[in-house]
Amino acid sequence: MLRGGRHGHNGRMAAQHPTDGFACTVSQLFLHPIKSCAGIELRERALIETGLDLDREWMVVDAHGEMLTQRELPRLALVQPTLRDHDIVLRAPGMLALHVWLDRVESRCRVRVWDDEVDAWDMGDLAAQWFSDFLGQPRLRLVRFDLEGRVRLAERRWTGDIQAPTVFADGFPLLVASTGSMAELNRRLAAAGHETVTMARFRPNIVLDGLTHPHDEDMLDTLEIDAPEGPVVLKLVKPCVRCTIPDVDPATAERGQTVAGTLAGYRADARMNGGLTFGMNAIIVSGVDHTLAVGASVRASF
Repeated sequence: MLRGGRHGHNGRMAAQHPTDGFACTVSQLFLHPIKSCAGIELRERALIETGLDLDREWMVVDAHGEMLTQRELPRLALVQPTLRDHDIVLRAPGMLALHVWLDRVESRCRVRVWDDEVDAWDMGDLAAQWFSDFLGQPRLRLVRFDLEGRVRLAERRWTGDIQAPTVFADGFPLLVASTGSMAELNRRLAAAGHETVTMARFRPNIVLDGLTHPHDEDMLDTLEIDAPEGPVVLKLVKPCVRCTIPDVDPATAERGQTVAGTLAGYRADARMNGGLTFGMNAIIVSGVDHTLAVGASVRASF
């Protein structure tokens, strides 16, 4: 992990945190079954090798198998999933509910997520037509990652000796943010006369509460999270560079500019060549098949 001092509120690098670590808690957990669709806030969720169970396991693609996200189709934000025992129910304005069965797939296919071409399962014509109709784009398909196909690994430049498999996430099994970072952004938005925003814009899996400063997660090395089966150990490896998605209103799918504009004033990250960062990508060191839960105690180490 790249090291350095903590970012100060003015965007410059402040003095390195003087302690070796401290305790905080898990305040929120989010599952995003379909890449770029709305998330589900949960009280607990099992951790598997690729992240939270079922997180970003489905994706919408075009006729050529290329991934589609809110970057191209912001109305994906309006697709609301409900997780049940045997299916995921998708609802969207003006559409009948679509049931995506957890134990049913159609034909094998190959799709592309960023630079990776991977094996997937097509979810059938009904799901394809539902997304095509709602998004106003012809020949869209809904696909599910083939967990028995070729493994997709997070970039070894960041994970080092740890092999970190992932599915349709942008690049890493988990994304971690903090309530303090969200509060600081909203403080700046409000001071500039803009509407405040929710954590849903940033699509994390784990939200921490109790860090000392906004964006302290930038400099954390490991998280040890209490779970009933034993501790879960995560390593925070790469700052998350933000694209246009945080400026998509999850309630209306309308695009704005205030989030990126505000982040530009204090979150240009030299470690990422000036990219605007919010949150940290994480990989799993240990604790696969353990259960993460809201309220769990976390020992955070720098």
